[in-house]
Amino acid sequence: MSNTRLIFGFHAVTSRLRQNPGSIREVFLDFTRRDQRVRDLTKFAETQSVRLILCNEARLAAMSGSTRHQGVAANIDTNHRHIDLEDVLETLTEPALFLVLDGVQDPHNLGACLRVADAFGVHAMIAPKNRAVGLTATVHKVACGAADVVPYISVTNLARTLREMKHHGVWIIGTTAKGNSELQFAKIDGPVAWVLGAEGGGMRRLTRETCDQLISIPMLGSVESLNVSVSAGICLFETYRQRKDRKL
Repeated sequence: MSNTRLIFGFHAVTSRLRQNPGSIREVFLDFTRRDQRVRDLTKFAETQSVRLILCNEARLAAMSGSTRHQGVAANIDTNHRHIDLEDVLETLTEPALFLVLDGVQDPHNLGACLRVADAFGVHAMIAPKNRAVGLTATVHKVACGAADVVPYISVTNLARTLREMKHHGVWIIGTTAKGNSELQFAKIDGPVAWVLGAEGGGMRRLTRETCDQLISIPMLGSVESLNVSVSAGICLFETYRQRKDRKL
């Protein structure tokens, strides 16, 4: 029997509809909402032949165990995974945003990275099959549902995948203590993939050499490095900030 899980909130449900509609059993909508956001989601769900169920706010709150459902929830099949880079790229209607992890083997770090990725609208997380923890039960627990929302793509050859992303116009930015520029001076524009290595070892040499740009996060204290999920959050926030400023 398929394993199902509930996701809720406009970002989570819309992202799943765009990236993996086949995994959605049904979408629940608050029937009192009539705004454009709901109309757009409804139209898109219908084009994907996803079943829509109208319900009241109380039912959504009971289902999600939260009042932060924003009037939308979805039942998803967690066994139906979306792991192909080409499929992700083809569904995007906005500049791509990827998070690439090279050598992260701690499940708590990966789970935290997935939460950060979901918070900032990352379209997919990419990691090598070897020297990486993968989606374990601990990762799912730490991710608090983000592992079911953010597509996780496991690849055999990370450098080759980065080159493939370049062919699709994605700018590859690596983070390192010895970057060519600091984050606050970097121009982050268009489709972007952030590449982070594990604490201590950092990115592997070939991964680093495949990057289009190397940046560093300014450090003012005595510690030499940050937790990978903290670094990811800083880089993704700066991406969000610059993209938002350009829209103003």
